[in-house]
Amino acid sequence: MRTIIRFKWIIAIAVILIAVGLTIFSPNLTQLASDKGQTQLPEDAVSIRASEILEDAGENSNSLSVVFELDEALNQDSEDMIQGVIDKVEQIDGVSEITTPLTDNQEIQDQMMSEDKKTVMMPVTVEGSDEEAERISEEIYDAVPDDETAYVTGASLINQDFANTSEDGLKKTELITVFIIVALLLIVFRSIVTPFVPLITVGITYLISQGILAILVDTLDFPISTFTQTFLVAILFGIGTDYCILLLSRFREELANGHDKVEATVTAYRTAGRTLFISAIAVFVGFASIFFAKFAIFQSAVGVAVGVAVLLIVLVTVLPLFMVTLGEKLFWPSKKAASHGDNKLWHFLGRHSVARPVLFLVITAVITVPFVLTYDEQVSFNSTEEISSDYNSIKGLNAIGDAIGKGEAMPIQVVINDDENLTTANTLPYLDNLSDAISKIDGVEKVRTATQPTGEKIDDLYVDSQTAQIADGINDAVDGIGEVQDGLTQVQDGLNQISGQAGGAGSSSGGGLSDATEGLGQVNTALQQVTGQLQQTGNVQQASAQLAGISEQLAQIQTGLEQADTQLQGQQEQVGTLTETLQQLADGVGSANEGLTQVSDGLTTASDTLRDISDSETVRETGMYIPEDALEGDFQESIDTYAFRDGEGVTLDVVLNADPYSEEAIQTLQTIKDRIDAEVKDTPYENAEIVYGGVTSTNADLEDLSTSDLSRTMVIMMVGLFIILTLLFRSMVIPAYMIGSLLLTYYTAISITELIFVNGLDYAGVSWAVPFFSFVILISLGVDYSIFLLDRFTEEARGDLQAGMIHSMKKMGGVIITASIILAGTFAAMMPSGVLTLLEVATVIIIGLLLYGLVILPLLIPAVATTLGELNWWPFKRKQREEDK
Repeated sequence: MRTIIRFKWIIAIAVILIAVGLTIFSPNLTQLASDKGQTQLPEDAVSIRASEILEDAGENSNSLSVVFELDEALNQDSEDMIQGVIDKVEQIDGVSEITTPLTDNQEIQDQMMSEDKKTVMMPVTVEGSDEEAERISEEIYDAVPDDETAYVTGASLINQDFANTSEDGLKKTELITVFIIVALLLIVFRSIVTPFVPLITVGITYLISQGILAILVDTLDFPISTFTQTFLVAILFGIGTDYCILLLSRFREELANGHDKVEATVTAYRTAGRTLFISAIAVFVGFASIFFAKFAIFQSAVGVAVGVAVLLIVLVTVLPLFMVTLGEKLFWPSKKAASHGDNKLWHFLGRHSVARPVLFLVITAVITVPFVLTYDEQVSFNSTEEISSDYNSIKGLNAIGDAIGKGEAMPIQVVINDDENLTTANTLPYLDNLSDAISKIDGVEKVRTATQPTGEKIDDLYVDSQTAQIADGINDAVDGIGEVQDGLTQVQDGLNQISGQAGGAGSSSGGGLSDATEGLGQVNTALQQVTGQLQQTGNVQQASAQLAGISEQLAQIQTGLEQADTQLQGQQEQVGTLTETLQQLADGVGSANEGLTQVSDGLTTASDTLRDISDSETVRETGMYIPEDALEGDFQESIDTYAFRDGEGVTLDVVLNADPYSEEAIQTLQTIKDRIDAEVKDTPYENAEIVYGGVTSTNADLEDLSTSDLSRTMVIMMVGLFIILTLLFRSMVIPAYMIGSLLLTYYTAISITELIFVNGLDYAGVSWAVPFFSFVILISLGVDYSIFLLDRFTEEARGDLQAGMIHSMKKMGGVIITASIILAGTFAAMMPSGVLTLLEVATVIIIGLLLYGLVILPLLIPAVATTLGELNWWPFKRKQREEDK
């Protein structure tokens, strides 16, 4: 320290130049947080994999919804207005597709309009990032007439609004933090000068930390989130101010003891500096352990560890400059010692807690245990609750929810990916079966895919509908054969008449006509048999073959009639007009034959269809048969909509009844996953990769990851702190109940927070990131105060244990209470940020710090420590004063 004092100006100027240089030349951390700090799931997350598959296939589109709120039901004027908007939006760079609500298709109208047709949704597919989606949305607003009400919404816009809210909240937090610290320091030190020393010291720390973090994020992809800077401000200014208070208080004490400025500074760092260093290391270890989390947004809190390391450096380089330069003027105009005097409250509690430890353990239990037992771990993933409902993205989503259903705007996307074509006539029926199974799950409104583009089945693709159509065709065939029979009977009657007349004119022609007449009788008899068999057996294949034979017989009869007509023409003078009549009858036979051929062809087609249905492997398993020629036209357009990479991948849009952001939606998704896993067995999709995209899938991944990361981080932090504290206190027992007291504080604080926000303010749960961040922050900061007390206790306990604890509480009570209030105040500055997560984290930390400083430390810790006695230092031994040895 003396060397630092000797070169104080050079060192201080160097530190300041570093701060200025990093501020000027390092990347903008706020912008980096906006660009890279969104909720970034790891690459192995299901929803991320779904996005990657679609992106590789060129399907990485972003879905927005334009919501029109009309004054009256959709009419010609509003249709013209919407069409005008569509025409303009189509010209916006980045817009790839617009689904028009202006259609005559009733099913599509139901998907895009409210029942009263006053709310109309227009889906717009755009390309690019969330920032691009935000730009496009602004241009869409420009395309809407000023006198019309419209909102643009979508998950990407909600994410952007959340980022913007966080940035605005950071600015508020910075200003309020400075105001709170100045006010509290004025009260503590009663000095105009003193408050600005911690502010300058921590301000330099913040600038350097921010610059280093920006470089790390920009060059090494160091984890960052929209919360990083806010936590950095609150924690650095909180603990930085606490550490400054400890050092400045001890510095003033040494000045009061007659030491000069230099000696007072050296002594302050030798004594209070030791405790400060140990506390800072504990905080550093706490935040550094977050690096082992898998989730980038959680890892982003590691940035606080960087800030703590910088804080230690600045505290030993910049703060001494103020001490040795200003001396007593640092506390002007106050003339009263700035050190903390004996704390009467803690002295009182200390005397009684060591005297009646059981009673105070019971009191602590009564205060904390009921809250711990009522903690339900209710967590919400609804990011729409994070920001104000005044944002247009939230207004639009609420309008869709009220009029159509939020599930329609944000469906779950099931992505099936394979190396084989999944859109053939033999595979699509299984896709339809899968859709049908999903649609039967409670909570699912509808499923849209290639075979159900509107969420409704296409009846013509099902065997029962196809066989019904064939049955109708057989009935038509029977009717057609009956008509042929009637026509041939008329021809036969006409031939009988002509045969008699022709007999007198020429025996040869008359005989031919008699043969034709007899043949027609046989044909009619055969047709009668075919009709009977067809009606009784429905054997269209046999009937078709029989009709083919009858057709040949009719052709022969027609040929015979034409020959007879030729012969009669040679006897024109005798026969007269018989030839004209005979030719008409021959034509009638020909027409009958054509009709019979059409019936035969129809039966052949029906026979082929039935044979194909019989041979199809999919029919028995799915009840669906898709003819090859059906994979064209409108049906092919439907396939193209829900398929990618030439049919090697298909998607299903699952529309839920529930809010896509809700816990209910997440549970429904899990049921969908289980159902799909069961349904794809022994189907062409069995070996395909099946993943899930959309808001609900992202939140499901968040739930799994946040739960596992919290458990992992808790273990790592506890082990790390236990090791550090064991080395510090030369005991494995003291660290154990220190950590236990911190866990008790955390669960009590978060339980109270849950009661406030869930039971009191009717939120679905505390925000998903709150348990993780509040645990890390509260444990890391709370350990400071337990170190303050128990480090002093181990020093004082070299004599009488109970007296040592009472004296330690009397001396450290004021320090801990003041530090708790200051740190709680810096977190209170987060409350006006407008971000629900920050508000809830601040609530947990404030409750936890005050609970720890006013209840756990003064009531529980003394009772436990004095009850354990010598066991406090197990497996080591307690240090004792020389005179006690």
